Amino acid sequence: MAVPKRRMSRANTRARRSQWKASAATLTTCPRCKAPRLPHAACPACGAYNGRQYSEALRSEHEPR
Repeated sequence: MAVPKRRMSRANTRARRSQWKASAATLTTCPRCKAPRLPHAACPACGAYNGRQYSEALRSEHEPR
């Protein structure tokens, strides 16, 4: 296994780590209620996926808080 001969400086370490960036989640619109949702997952607003009702909605816009 390769082992570094010298210690990497703090600047070089931070310069290398600066490329590790998180990307924003890709969202699609629900064909049933037009709410944003993650692809290949049930809609959190209406609970529908692939034309079927899978679960109760996690959040509902019709219920008072």
